[in-house]
Amino acid sequence: MERWDGWFEDFFAMLAGLFSRKDLRGNAHAYLKALLAPVERKNTWQIAAYMGHMTPDRVKNLLRRTSWSWSGLQDRVRAFVVEHLGDPDAVLVLDETAFLKKGTKSVGVARQYAGSTGQTENCQVAVFAAYVTVAGRGLIDFSLYLGKTWAGDKERCRQAGVPRERAGAVVTKPELGRRLVERTRCSGVPFAWVAADSLYGQDRKLRAALQRHGKGYVMAVPCDESAEAGPLGPMRVDQLAARLPLLFERRSCGAGAKGEGYYDWALAEVAWPSPAGPARSGWQHLLLVRRSISDPDNLAYFAVHARCGTTLSAVVQVAGMRWGVEDCFETAKSDCGLDQYEVRHWEPWHRHIALAIAAFAFLSVTATRTARLKQPEEPTDPGEPDEPAIAWPSLTIPALLCR
Repeated sequence: MERWDGWFEDFFAMLAGLFSRKDLRGNAHAYLKALLAPVERKNTWQIAAYMGHMTPDRVKNLLRRTSWSWSGLQDRVRAFVVEHLGDPDAVLVLDETAFLKKGTKSVGVARQYAGSTGQTENCQVAVFAAYVTVAGRGLIDFSLYLGKTWAGDKERCRQAGVPRERAGAVVTKPELGRRLVERTRCSGVPFAWVAADSLYGQDRKLRAALQRHGKGYVMAVPCDESAEAGPLGPMRVDQLAARLPLLFERRSCGAGAKGEGYYDWALAEVAWPSPAGPARSGWQHLLLVRRSISDPDNLAYFAVHARCGTTLSAVVQVAGMRWGVEDCFETAKSDCGLDQYEVRHWEPWHRHIALAIAAFAFLSVTATRTARLKQPEEPTDPGEPDEPAIAWPSLTIPALLCR
């Protein structure tokens, strides 16, 4: 417990310079601890109660009225994640998540598809970039989506505090994804791959940008996406897969809640239409096909850009690491209050989300650091049984840390 508490103080010391006044630093420190604490619902009233305040005024001031940079906080959280989880073979995963809301005043809220329910809901939607490695994972960037009912409505955007550059026109989710990848790349974050679902995988501009910058990708594409192979001209990938002599191999793409996720997988070299042209020397374009074991007619398709000689196992592992972002969302919402805010305007919303992903970053890195701990150095009595090896801990920090 003392070690974890020390880690938290070191973590906040890295962030403290963003908060100019002593009282502001104290409120930010308490807010982060409340996000990590077993508070039933992490809204302004319950966070204030946890902090020992009679009213939520200080919490509201932290999010709404004080002056500090949420983007600066995001930059430092990204650096923290890279410091502890950085891996040149890391996978950057793009995905969006929905925040169900009532009413029409919250910035970006509209009737739109919510992946968490699979239905059209009244919600906000944000695109996130998750940094996923074999050691751990963290959310390192995000961008709020503004649909047609918001972008272009200058008065509505003005009332919600939306910056002018975002209020003029709709920026699609794939375009937001491209911006997240570019910010991550320009910030010097080490990663080798980008993984995403078909919403992003069918964006040829994103695939071309990754190709130009020498980044691999494994991104799902719809069955009507076109590709060509050898003498076979451009055709839908489902038709192309039916005509190619695919050799399927049964492999796991990673462990899930129900155990190892086994599928039959096959790779074929293809040419993907791209504004960046054909693959450069030393690289290749591939079609990855996933087939269900229980239902062989159930196929999924992935566009792949990889260095020549990349094995099927490596590509399948990247495809499986895409699901790490779902765990990020689930844990950040359930344990760090990612979706439990009570703010409506642009700046407060971004501040809460930045603080929530900071709390999740600390949670995730603490789990990884704890798992790496070695056995105690003190000698034990010969008669005492050896202590068991440390298993991968739960991401939930015990309440004692948060007191």
